[in-house]
Amino acid sequence: MGNEENVELEEDVPEETVEVKKEKLVKKAVRKRKSKKEKESPISSALRLAVETGKVEFGSKAGLKNAFTGKVKLLVLAANTPAETAVAVVKYSKASEIPLIYFEGSSIELGSICGKPFPIAVLSIHEEGNSDILKLAKK
Repeated sequence: MGNEENVELEEDVPEETVEVKKEKLVKKAVRKRKSKKEKESPISSALRLAVETGKVEFGSKAGLKNAFTGKVKLLVLAANTPAETAVAVVKYSKASEIPLIYFEGSSIELGSICGKPFPIAVLSIHEEGNSDILKLAKK
């Protein structure tokens, strides 16, 4: 009697239902929310706000030109900026007395904070908008 109860169910189930069941087993990626300890740094949030509400310019060539002419209020330099570019930006910003922020993250991280899909080595801020980035730069 025990052998008669074993019935193969897979033969009775159509292939379409088996595929649907397999698709349901795939795990979905869950976004992890930042806890209070992992809050965004004040510089990152101020940069994002400056990009959204103010007037900024991206790129090393523009950053060098702006540092040389002194037409910007602030320069932001990514940690992995090429040495020649970084030295020139620092030199010209000191000569023009423009505040300079050294961003601790890479140029890719700076680009993602600014909402851009490309790396940003130097960020020139002409007008800060609603951001308090200039206050943070003075500290």
